[in-house]
Amino acid sequence: MIKPKALVKEDRVAIVSLSSGLLGEPYAKHQLELGVKRLIDFGLEPVIMPNALKGIDELQKHPEWRAEDLKSAFRDSSIKGIICAIGGDDTFRLLPYLMEDKDFKQSVQSNPKLFTGFSDTTINHLMFHRLGMVSFYGPNFLNDLAELGEDLLPYTKRIFSGYFERNELKGVPESEHWYEERSDFSEKALGSERIKHKETRGIEVLQGKGKVSGKLLGGCLESLVDCLVGDRYANEVETIKEYNIFPTLDEWKGKVLFLETSEERPSPERLRDLLTVLKDYGLFAAVSGILMGKPQDEVYIEEYKQVIVEVIGNTEMPILYNLPFGHAYPRCILPYGIEAIVDTQVETVTFNESYFL
Repeated sequence: MIKPKALVKEDRVAIVSLSSGLLGEPYAKHQLELGVKRLIDFGLEPVIMPNALKGIDELQKHPEWRAEDLKSAFRDSSIKGIICAIGGDDTFRLLPYLMEDKDFKQSVQSNPKLFTGFSDTTINHLMFHRLGMVSFYGPNFLNDLAELGEDLLPYTKRIFSGYFERNELKGVPESEHWYEERSDFSEKALGSERIKHKETRGIEVLQGKGKVSGKLLGGCLESLVDCLVGDRYANEVETIKEYNIFPTLDEWKGKVLFLETSEERPSPERLRDLLTVLKDYGLFAAVSGILMGKPQDEVYIEEYKQVIVEVIGNTEMPILYNLPFGHAYPRCILPYGIEAIVDTQVETVTFNESYFL
């Protein structure tokens, strides 16, 4: 895998809206300003790409505008990192504009850059994995950097600092607290703190013994399933197949699979259906170990355990549960294609190699 360089102070970082155009809506202006300030506080120079603020309706109609911002960020040698504004549900529509552009693909491979985001951004990560570049399933602009409290969540600050030179993380740190999702993102919520809870569970071993290792690969469960069955858009599966975005079973062999559920908080029955799609594909028979993220707000956190074990159906498969990544707060980073060690005895995930050049 081609690795990006770590960020350093005064680096320019691009903000892109590759899925939802929410960042450009007037009601999100206070979040935009706050996120920009936070990046400046980190010593970075934020660059809002030209189409990133054109709003939900316009960006929904024009996936080519979204793709152009990503291509422009890679063409610009002064830009060292790329931060997704937020997720959404139709990032796959960018694929023809990106995967059919030889110059873009060459730019990714010859000039890799730090790329971070989660949720529907899973599709972008799978694209970069196909192109051979390490990317990061981690914080995005609106959900993390534009946190409405007086400061970033302490865990978020620690994790985002891991994108900087000499601050590289060695694995997945546990968090002392977990935080509830907000119901109010309006300007009047500025300065209000998230409801927090003591993290009493920590990382849990659902099953398995000893250590396994493998390169990290995965993402949002719903997005991965959509690659195979396409519930939301009629042409999604065909597009994913055309550009060979979803890894083949051979490519899944020996990987450490990470999965997390979205803000839709699927019922245990829905979770069973989603996991069964991946099982039928052969995924669980191919990977070496599985990491499951904390469900948002701990909804169904106990009920999910039985479903996961029953669907996977292999009692020897090491499964760690309740990790801080994905749609729960706070969230760590998981670098695609980096060798990780899953240790069930001490309930840890460590990176067995650097994720930077």
